[in-house]
Amino acid sequence: MFKPIGKGFPGAMLSEVLLVSAPGKVILHGEHAVVHGKVALAVSLNLRTFLRLQPHSNGKVDLSLPNIGIKRAWDVARLQSLDASFLEQGDVTTPTSEQVEKLKEVAGLPDDCAVTERLAVQAFLYLYLSICRKQRALPSLDIVVWSELPPGAGLGSSAAYSVCLAAALLTVCEEIPNPLKDGDCVNRWTKEDLELINKWAFQGERMIHGNPSGVDNAVSTWGGALRYHQGKISSLKSKQESITSCVPDDAALGRRNGEMKLGSPALQILLTNTKVPRNTRALVAGVRNRLLKFPEIVAPLLTSIDAISLECERVLGEMGEAPAPEQYVVLEELIDMNQHHLNALGVGHASLDQLCQVTRARGLHSKLTGAGGGGCGITLLKPGLEQPEVEATKQALTSCGFDCLETSIGAPGVSIHSATSLDSRVQQALDGL
Repeated sequence: MFKPIGKGFPGAMLSEVLLVSAPGKVILHGEHAVVHGKVALAVSLNLRTFLRLQPHSNGKVDLSLPNIGIKRAWDVARLQSLDASFLEQGDVTTPTSEQVEKLKEVAGLPDDCAVTERLAVQAFLYLYLSICRKQRALPSLDIVVWSELPPGAGLGSSAAYSVCLAAALLTVCEEIPNPLKDGDCVNRWTKEDLELINKWAFQGERMIHGNPSGVDNAVSTWGGALRYHQGKISSLKSKQESITSCVPDDAALGRRNGEMKLGSPALQILLTNTKVPRNTRALVAGVRNRLLKFPEIVAPLLTSIDAISLECERVLGEMGEAPAPEQYVVLEELIDMNQHHLNALGVGHASLDQLCQVTRARGLHSKLTGAGGGGCGITLLKPGLEQPEVEATKQALTSCGFDCLETSIGAPGVSIHSATSLDSRVQQALDGL
């Protein structure tokens, strides 16, 4: 039998519709080098995942993920009658293999279910049952999650999904207060509440990825720019103070409490998806093999990439609210150097070379982001660039068969919105139109 572990009761739950969003992420510098103990810089990407949560009284919990064609419903009474002892291991715990198997049973998905659907549903059920079990009765909810982020592109789509779910479920169960006040268009939670959201989102990520670094959910929760170095996640502005609880307490990663001070500027970029599939595991193994074969050549490349990350961190820290033109020039030079280094490591691809050539011909600077071997690239757009130039570049990249979007990095982390603040495109997507 599903037993409550708290003193909550259904009447205490929020009854209004909640609208939550969270950003994706890109690696600005340090991909691959980070595997070998070097610094990586991760920044929030203002392509967002949106969640609408609507409490109701039909005795069902509904989950709709229109991006991947998922629509599932579970009977709350059946979930309530489950032996939920498999969840009772403290407040925020690492999902065990026993829990994963039990959740597969609970989900009731067919054997031929796509992996993406199975993992998304298991992460949802894990967070729903774990967070809402503190209520006297499991809530009836209708949840729709829609994303601007392409899945499987290395842009943190699963983390944004987990962050949105954690924030919405914690809020509807009144584990954390709703920060949206009358008259607000958008608002964010307090530091303490964000830490709890991040802890739960990390567990959602573990359901999906098994052993994630914690970077993606941290960037999606906090927004802005973060550095990742040997398991430690910290803000760019305050390197000595790290974000708490991005990873399990028993991971012994040398964290300590610290407040985020995200002073990095929002930078305009083109995000280009070459649509060339890549095998991250094989690319990582290729770099390791090249390091073993040519240690005196490859080790200095990794050290140089580390220096690029550190120099970028320094420049971003100095840019603040009034960046100077020469600082953008430095950022462009760092992008070019890093891209050449990544090619030397063997993680480039003809599609990424084409992306760099197309943008270079227009005076712009690009690099791969993430694993490489295809996938996505970013192009820095300096202030003052005329919109027709941007559109011409996008058109040129699209004509190569790529998907190209103009967006920004350094976006706000997980946020809660009023209904009127979301544009009609998002509203229609959440309505299934």
